[in-house]
Amino acid sequence: MSDTRSEREKPVPAPLPRTRVAAAWAVHAFTASGVVTGLLAIAALIAGDLRLALLWLGAALIIDGFDGPMARRVRVSEYAPRFDGAILDLVIDYLTYTVIPALLIFRFGLVPDGWGIPAAAYIMTTSLYCFGNREMKTPDNYFSGFPAVWNMVVLYFYIAGTGPWLNLAVIAVLGILTFVPLKFVHPFRVVHLRVPTLLATAIWAAATFWLVFQSVPGISLAATAPLAFWAFWASSLYFLCLCAWRSFRKAAAA
Repeated sequence: MSDTRSEREKPVPAPLPRTRVAAAWAVHAFTASGVVTGLLAIAALIAGDLRLALLWLGAALIIDGFDGPMARRVRVSEYAPRFDGAILDLVIDYLTYTVIPALLIFRFGLVPDGWGIPAAAYIMTTSLYCFGNREMKTPDNYFSGFPAVWNMVVLYFYIAGTGPWLNLAVIAVLGILTFVPLKFVHPFRVVHLRVPTLLATAIWAAATFWLVFQSVPGISLAATAPLAFWAFWASSLYFLCLCAWRSFRKAAAA
């Protein structure tokens, strides 16, 4: 009888506020919309439109950039505890950051003839380590090792107009850097130099969209949109220098 009485006297958890629960699930739905932009990128890939595929991958990148801060703000793990948004995010990221870019490299001949499948396979397999790495993030919120952002790699190939052999060499090096604990910036999470980093991110995003949107086959982007072109490279240089400094500063101090 005492056991029955104690069971009856256990407090019943208070129901979660419906508005909070709805907000948490709305953020999950926003994250899930990234798979739709990925599908549209695949449709553009099949249609042979690299420019449109990159624009849809850009939309997926925007979703991925904002869903994390939104999830933390509405406390999704507290108000939607049965659904793991982090796993959802990783699944969509592997699709839009790795699988689709690997297919773009194969489909549009961005590497030498005969290297399309090996390059795509190399990208997809090395990226598995990144997505399975429990120490993907450093204590100061940088990525440890190349974070498998192959969508950006294809974007740089497109804007720079680099040749197949150079592209293949870059792919080979970046795949190796997946396993090297250099620091790669997460523009929305790092605390050090946060304001200039966010400003550089905004400049880079605006310049990138304009360059891809304005691009015309056979015409140099430096001539089509010179301001956006140089803003793109200047902001890219900022990120490169920031990553190099944060990666090697301890060694320099020693």
